[in-house]
Amino acid sequence: MTECTKQYLAVAEQFCLEGKVSEIAPYGEGHINLTLLVETDQKRYIMQKMNTKVFPDPVSLMRNICGVTEHLRARGIETLEVIPTKSGESFIHGDECYRMYAFIENTITYQKVSDAKVFENSGKAFGEFQNYLAEFDASKLTETIARFHDTPNRFANFKAALEADAFDRAKDCREEIAFILSHADTYGKAMEGLADGSLPLRVTHNDTKLNNILMDAETNEARAVIDLDTIMPGSMLYDFGDSIRFGASTAAEDEKDLSKVHFDINLFAAYAKGYCGAVKGSITEKEKELLPYGAYLMTIECGMRFLTDYLSGDTYFATKYEGHNLVRCRTQIRLAAEMEASFEQMGKIVAEACQ
Repeated sequence: MTECTKQYLAVAEQFCLEGKVSEIAPYGEGHINLTLLVETDQKRYIMQKMNTKVFPDPVSLMRNICGVTEHLRARGIETLEVIPTKSGESFIHGDECYRMYAFIENTITYQKVSDAKVFENSGKAFGEFQNYLAEFDASKLTETIARFHDTPNRFANFKAALEADAFDRAKDCREEIAFILSHADTYGKAMEGLADGSLPLRVTHNDTKLNNILMDAETNEARAVIDLDTIMPGSMLYDFGDSIRFGASTAAEDEKDLSKVHFDINLFAAYAKGYCGAVKGSITEKEKELLPYGAYLMTIECGMRFLTDYLSGDTYFATKYEGHNLVRCRTQIRLAAEMEASFEQMGKIVAEACQ
């Protein structure tokens, strides 16, 4: 047993596990927290070393997760089960913070959308997740990442990075800069709606990628929504939009050949069918009207963040080569432009799906 494994074993044994630990090994494809599979002679668990640089307030984060999962479980919904420590805490505090979940057996995850039906099922799952938490008071949740989807604030950060141009990179991305500046008047609708009450404050997941749903290994039906670190108060537009940004693209987020990057309206329709079918009893007319805009907003916001990081020297997003964030920015701008041109068609699809 390596020293590293011994260290993890010592941590694991501080939790209320069933059986004796037999093996600990890396697990999954996450990039934020260190994730480990812990096996005992009776059960399996997921242990995570929490990234306190990204999430500097683990106490509030775990309070969010425990509150939401307890609410779901009380309604008979399958969800993450937080395993307490032997001292009754939800996680291990200290210079390094660890938490433990029960492993949800007989499930799989998808890293990309290859099947419209799977994408529809994911829409249904996130829509039902929204419904299940409709009675939960979103104002009780802490923002684990402050102003995460405050797009006007993201735009202000972009303009500051552009003005500083600390790495003399603005000359390499004039077209992208011009696109983001020219759309400045489109960035405020969600925040303004939340502020004036025309958009209801809801519990939002804020990272609604396909791989954050555990699907049943046999039926491909959704079993549980996972990765709840970014559970926060927000708008339905965020969760719907982020799923579309990720799933309704014909290419990878960092595809260099923009001729391969397109917004797939058929995948949009599949997701909208699942999502809107689930929330049609609770969605407001304003939300229904703005769901297509939400897809555009989350896409252009992401592109803006990539470009801000590129101008700032690639300090936030992990990159594999110089210019990686600029490549990512370009794919998001391409998608956002095609979404903007498709608003009317998208609106008709949403209206039909909500009937």
